[in-house]
Amino acid sequence: MPNKSRAKITADEIAERASKGEDVSSYFSNQFTVVRPIRRVNVDLTQGMLSELDARAASLNISRQAVIKTLLRQALDQIDSNVPGRKRRAG
Repeated sequence: MPNKSRAKITADEIAERASKGEDVSSYFSNQFTVVRPIRRVNVDLTQGMLSELDARAASLNISRQAVIKTLLRQALDQIDSNVPGRKRRAG
């Protein structure tokens, strides 16, 4: 079914068709991004650390949260690379 002639249908309608055994693969592009579940955490930091994080974020033109995630990922990777037999975890 070409995209141009196909009317838009809802996700519920696609699910209903799939439940009936119809082929609904034409409604999917197979281009997607995996979104992993996120857990929020609270971390207490000194004002000095926040200032450093904010300065780094400003210089990179990214958010404070992005800086924290990047630095934490780098630290975890470094720890994993220093421990024999330890492999990096996904995420």
